[in-house]
Parts: sequence; C-alpha cells; structure tokens
Amino acid sequence: MKTNKEHLVEMSVQARIHAPTWKKDYKIDQRGFARALPSVGGIVYNYQIGDCCMTLAGDHIEPGVSLRNETKPENDCIMNIACIGNRAIVVDGDAKGVEGFVTGKHGGIEHTICYFPVEALDKMKIGDQILIRAKGLGLELTDYPDIACLSLSPELLEKIAPEEVDGKLVVPCVAEVPPYLMGSGIGAASAYTGDYDIMTGDLDALKEHGLDKLRFGDIVLLHDCDNKFGRQYKKG
Repeated sequence: MKTNKEHLVEMSVQARIHAPTWKKDYKIDQRGFARALPSVGGIVYNYQIGDCCMTLAGDHIEPGVSLRNETKPENDCIMNIACIGNRAIVVDGDAKGVEGFVTGKHGGIEHTICYFPVEALDKMKIGDQILIRAKGLGLELTDYPDIACLSLSPELLEKIAPEEVDGKLVVPCVAEVPPYLMGSGIGAASAYTGDYDIMTGDLDALKEHGLDKLRFGDIVLLHDCDNKFGRQYKKG
C-alpha cells in the first residue's frame, strides 16, 4: 500500500498533564438517576488501552494520561495535528524520558490522551510536560484518493496493515455501528479534532451489534457516516 509518508512533516507539540475537572454536583444518567462519578482528565491508573470501556463506574473516562495546553491556539494546534500512534515523551518531572504514544482526542474538554507504561504512571504528576512528535496530518493513500486519513499516524497505519483485495482496502474491526447509534459529535464542522460518541441507552441494540463489550482502542465500522468534511450522515 503506497502512501505519501515520506513527505509528511514531523513537528513537536507540547502540553501539560491536565487536572481532573468537576462542573456539576451530579449528572443524570440515561435512566433518569442522579450519578456522581469520576470523569475527564488527570492520570487514570487502572484503565488502559485494551480494557473494557462499557462497564466501568465513570463518565467519559480518558484512559492513561490527559493533556491540555491552557493557551487556546496552542492547544487547538495539538488537537488538530497530533495523530493516534504518535510518540509522546515526558520531558520533565520524575518520569522524564519515558515514552508512550497518543491514543485519542476528546472534544469539549479539549484533551489529547496518551498511553504510558503502567509503571511510569506512578512517577508522573499533574502538570508534567509531555512532548508529542506530531506526524500524520496530510497523510494520503496514493492509490485510494477517495479515502481520507484523519488523526492517523503512518506508523499506526502500517501496524493495522489493511489488506488490498480487488481494488479495496480491508481493515479489521470488532463491530459495526449503525448510524442511529451515533450521538454527540454529529454535525461538527471538522473531524480532524474532537470526538464522536456512540449512544449506549439501548442495551438491546448494543448487544445486537456486539457493542456491549467494547474495549478502549477497538476499531469499529461506522455505517453511513461521512467524516471527510465534518461529521454527517451519508448513505453508502
């Protein structure tokens, strides 16, 4: 599979580990009950990539380490050009020199999320600086001009290793999501930053489509969702 990876720009961006935040005394769940639960930000020690994300007692938990730069234009840059799979390096504090990688981006709170080895998390603290070697914005598949690569590092693409079959790319996924289960994020003007939620209120629908046991990091197929120029419904 041919790409333009040799022409991509690799650039440093940097942000601090952002403290958890709390806006309301409680939130209302899909059953109408008031719940007070851990939420976004900080360092999450006991949930990582590969762990189930459907049963934890939390709301919008970000596994691993959450980053944000309080200077908005600089944070906007991180949110747009950091790509999943990019190297993330601790540049100060007791964990200085430890490397991890970018695993996602969370809109609203505007966090970039990174994985680091579990043993390194105990050495990290709120405010530590993380440098990301951002590379992937502008990635193109030479023989598939209609396919857009958003927030995807060329290294991760190679690890996913899509198969070329009869002029098509075949990407492994664990489940397929119908468009009526897609929630917050629909209508966003750009899909280069932020996130896209799967609604979980209908447990029968989740089980029907194999979504009740999803793990952090799973790849899923979104049916009839066109994200090339914002997030929209488009059949086909």
